[in-house]
Amino acid sequence: MSSTNAATIIRQTLTTDKIARQTYTLLGIIVAVAAAGAGIGLAVGLKPSLVTAIALMVVFIGGPFLIERIKSGDAAIYTTIGWAGLVGFLLSAVVGAYLKMPGGNMIVLNALGTTALVFFTLSGYALVTRKDFSFMGGFLTVGCVVVFVAAIANLFFAMPLLSLMISGVSVLLMSGFILYDTSRMIHDGEANCVDIAVSQFVNITILFMHLLRLYSFFAGDDE
Repeated sequence: MSSTNAATIIRQTLTTDKIARQTYTLLGIIVAVAAAGAGIGLAVGLKPSLVTAIALMVVFIGGPFLIERIKSGDAAIYTTIGWAGLVGFLLSAVVGAYLKMPGGNMIVLNALGTTALVFFTLSGYALVTRKDFSFMGGFLTVGCVVVFVAAIANLFFAMPLLSLMISGVSVLLMSGFILYDTSRMIHDGEANCVDIAVSQFVNITILFMHLLRLYSFFAGDDE
């Protein structure tokens, strides 16, 4: 290996490590802010309703598009932090509903613990091995479209088994996206910490919500 190639590899590694530190620092901050927002929502007793559900959907989906428009800089970081706090606040209505179920504390704790375990294991694996998981992008996108269509259909049929299958597949898809986004952070030279942190926060949040459904179902508390 020539000295030029070695120097290039070292520069690329240092750049990747810097982006990783910035990404995980920002991700840690927005997760903490989201947790604080959820705590506030639980404290004020935010209840699940159609209005709350629509607000959560609009904020959760619209936030990343707004952040993408801002692109980078302090404005993007502050917008990301504010968005995460609002998502946490609105999500508290869902968490609060699960907490009121018999054994609800364990359902929520198990979902949180499993979410953390899945994220750290898969993201750590992608970081350590530095494998390129970009080939998963198309498959994951198609999977999300299929799940979305199935979820819309289940609004009319209300089939518990279909709901369980949707949550199970969603957990697998979000696990794949964690690998994909971590790989993107390593191999995509145009990736920035805000973009990756927002994507990973979305992955974590959806993963947590579907794990709540699965743990509730197997506990016999899901209707």
